[in-house]
Amino acid sequence: MNDSRQSAAILVTRKLPPAVEERLARGYRCDFNSDDRLYSADELVSRAANADAILCCHTEHFNADVISRLPDNVRAIANFSVGVDHCDLDAARERGIIVTNTPDVLSDATAEITMLCMLGAARRAGEGYAMVRGDRWRDWSPTFMLGCQVTGKRFGVVGMGRVGQVAARRARGFDMEIHYHNRSRLAPEAEAGAIYHDTLDSLLAVSDVLSLHCPNNPDSRGLLNAERIEKLPEGVIVVNTARGAVVDDEALVAALRSGRVRAAGLDVFNGEPDAIHAAYRELDNVFVVPHLGSATVETRDAMGFRALDNLDAIFAGREPGDRVA
Repeated sequence: MNDSRQSAAILVTRKLPPAVEERLARGYRCDFNSDDRLYSADELVSRAANADAILCCHTEHFNADVISRLPDNVRAIANFSVGVDHCDLDAARERGIIVTNTPDVLSDATAEITMLCMLGAARRAGEGYAMVRGDRWRDWSPTFMLGCQVTGKRFGVVGMGRVGQVAARRARGFDMEIHYHNRSRLAPEAEAGAIYHDTLDSLLAVSDVLSLHCPNNPDSRGLLNAERIEKLPEGVIVVNTARGAVVDDEALVAALRSGRVRAAGLDVFNGEPDAIHAAYRELDNVFVVPHLGSATVETRDAMGFRALDNLDAIFAGREPGDRVA
């Protein structure tokens, strides 16, 4: 490694997997967050005083104000995430700060969580788990804890990007018919037989399971609202492993309470972790997990190494492969 990289200082905002921190320490001077404490905006700015780059997660919010206050020595913000909705990319560009993310490496893990959320919601796994753990299981009968099968049903994908395509492949293992809506139609080999819908409304009408995989941006925020829920088949299952902001919580909760939506499987939430809608903790027909989409050892290591590949390129004077600003 050349001297420019060895002398670069990196502010690391969260505790990262051991293998990632070991590689960081070999190549850079690092300000690690050993306590894994969430830094405030003021702390981010203060700790960046001597940093050449910041390696952060989606839990830190680099809005326009924070970016405007960063010292001039900060050359880059390397995200340990695919989504960059926590960063104001326009503000970063104005400051000449490079922003990168970590695409590709978490598609399999997130698609696995999609299947978990779908099956957990369809087969009432959350209720069953609580019943057994709470010592409330007393009997079996032909009508006990009936859920619904997903085999042979229609799997509707909103956002057929990397994760959406892998989730579609996994759903085919349940003999599901794949439908999707995307900003543009995929090439036939990428579609792999999936049925394209050029409007969201068209997709909604045929989705027995609606799986959300779109990024959080102004166009998608609150995408699943009351009006669109009414266009879904009665008894639909809603799965969200994208971002909480793409769902209108009040609308989804009302539909879950009425039975208009049979069940939901959710990995992401508005206001996570401590300010999520209270109904998601209370309703029996909601299966929830705490933002586990990429939470495997293999994937988190790969995300860290991808972020470091970007930093290595920046400090070697090369264009980083995953630049978003």
